[in-house]
Amino acid sequence: MCPKQVFHTHKQYIQFIEEIHKHDRLYFLEAKPVISDYEYDQLVKKVEAIEKIHPEWIDSSSPTQRLTDQPSKGFIQVKHRTPMLSLSNTYSRQEVEDFIKRIQKWLGPQNLQFCAELKMDGVAVTAYYENGKLLQALTRGDGKIGDDITANIKAVRSIPLCIKTKEKIEVRGEVFMLHKVFQKLNQTKLVTGDELWANPRNATAGALKLFDPNQVAKRSLSAVFYAFANEAETPCTTQYDCHHYLKSLGLPSFPDAYIKRCYTADEIMDFAKQIEKKRHQLAFDIDGIVIKIDRLKDHLELGVTGKSPRWAIAYKFAPEQAETQIRGITVQVGRTGVLTPVAELEPVLLAGSTIARATLHNREEIERKDIRIKDYIILEKGGDVIPKVLQVNLKKRTKSSIVWHMPPFCPSCGSKVVHNEGEVAIRCPNTKNCPGQVMSKIFFFASKDAMNIEHLGDKVIKQLIEKKLVRSAADLYRLTKEDLAQLEGFKEKSIQNLLNSIDKSRHVNLERFILALGIKYVGECSAELLAQVARTIDRLLEMRIDELQKIQGIGEKTAIAVVEHFKEPDHLQEVEALLKAGVKPQSMQTIQIENHCFANKIFVLTGTLKEYSRTDAILLIKERGGRVTNSVSRNTDYLLIGEDPGSKLVKAQEYKVHILHEQAFKDLL
Repeated sequence: MCPKQVFHTHKQYIQFIEEIHKHDRLYFLEAKPVISDYEYDQLVKKVEAIEKIHPEWIDSSSPTQRLTDQPSKGFIQVKHRTPMLSLSNTYSRQEVEDFIKRIQKWLGPQNLQFCAELKMDGVAVTAYYENGKLLQALTRGDGKIGDDITANIKAVRSIPLCIKTKEKIEVRGEVFMLHKVFQKLNQTKLVTGDELWANPRNATAGALKLFDPNQVAKRSLSAVFYAFANEAETPCTTQYDCHHYLKSLGLPSFPDAYIKRCYTADEIMDFAKQIEKKRHQLAFDIDGIVIKIDRLKDHLELGVTGKSPRWAIAYKFAPEQAETQIRGITVQVGRTGVLTPVAELEPVLLAGSTIARATLHNREEIERKDIRIKDYIILEKGGDVIPKVLQVNLKKRTKSSIVWHMPPFCPSCGSKVVHNEGEVAIRCPNTKNCPGQVMSKIFFFASKDAMNIEHLGDKVIKQLIEKKLVRSAADLYRLTKEDLAQLEGFKEKSIQNLLNSIDKSRHVNLERFILALGIKYVGECSAELLAQVARTIDRLLEMRIDELQKIQGIGEKTAIAVVEHFKEPDHLQEVEALLKAGVKPQSMQTIQIENHCFANKIFVLTGTLKEYSRTDAILLIKERGGRVTNSVSRNTDYLLIGEDPGSKLVKAQEYKVHILHEQAFKDLL
């Protein structure tokens, strides 16, 4: 017996959305979730189910509207309603006292009060809400004009799509990445041999520049808001009160422990010392505190200079450092063959974590800093999660220190290393058979953002290579049950799970396939751009440098790298082997049929089709030049209907839209 379908009213639909917003606030603002992740997901699925039946109800504040299926081709630049200024930096108590004296001189004799708060080390953004709903978000840009990143900001789950006010407000804040998220993402890069992000701020900035909000969502970014753009329109009288008011609206803001009302330089510096002591315990990066005049009316009276407000400064902390000894220097081999020296350290506590290894980047960096084995070195985090070697403590150098040289042979395969003119990197040229490179390449190929082959971790890949079952990505598609039975810990279920995942990955989006090939300088964003223009892998193989450079977002360096990659016989053979193994990369624009009657026609779908899934039907329409929208309007050309059509049918009949039944649709195809 089929389960009985439950019908909901529009009022119930809105109530479900409001309940989700309530749980978002409890989770992100108060850290007091009252339901499990499973229960939360079920609420979201309930909203999704209702929207499938009533797409005309879809509200802009629905959790389903955080992500879009259409990646942006670029960012529109928008003029800020109120300029986004940067703060002047101070580094000493004396400079803080000088700031206070300047304020006293400008405002005259009075009892001043200040609001001290954390200085986040993230990316500044501004968000505009109207009628309680998020309408637009911009980056700082040059302070006068910023990039419209609204779609990407909606992908940040801690930023609410709706807030508790109908007033038009614009709020300023910071997007950042938690340490645990950063470490997880960089660990993947380390295994695949990709260049590591220097710090969470760089990773955040890179995420906000992505053209696909779905990829932004994968970076698990966080946010905090701390001010209003136009203080003349603020219902608060002080900056201190602003923090609490922002929180009451449902926006992520600083907890009380991270803000303090101060009256003297002593109180400001005491707060700075307390925060600096707790700095390594925080889940995110800060690089100081911000000191603001508390009364907002004073902000308006003091005004701004060309670049900075007169009513605020940043007091920045000194970078965190520790001293330890280098036990040895090892070499890692990445997927592109680059040899990276890594310092093996006497474990030392730095900024709340024990550091036992630190990348030395390349041979030139070691020579420039004169780093030797058994040297004592100064490590620094300086707001970064990844430690870097700042300098050698030459006073502690002894005769036992050993000058290090890059090995002449690859530590993974024994091949003689090469140094290409114009490059800093030293490489292993054995791109085909070097175990280190092969492992990194296959790990990257199978990763979630590329071919997304589940159950294929680094330990499994290592076994496959050691047993000579796999030498290239294409070999994965030749694996049998008998092959996998040789692996340690692999029983019938795990064997079948992996084979199913490999088989599933044969049907892949073109952009994922391009990314999986590991072309130099081609990341998620550029892979999408290449796929949108090339449409097929065969066309991409043919494209010239000048053609590639015409793609907005593809620079000369990337264009050259793409052409050079496919000039290599091994790379071409790998693509051919993958296609022969049944991998079928396709984009939504692949195999477009020209001059079809669907061209430039607008479709809406309703009901359940017998022969096609909704995704397949949409793909077939787009392949023929048509467009698909969610709601019926006077501009709609066709309503494609299946069984149990919803209210869209009534609306289509009202607007005299052409009704297309499934058989007629099939005939037109």
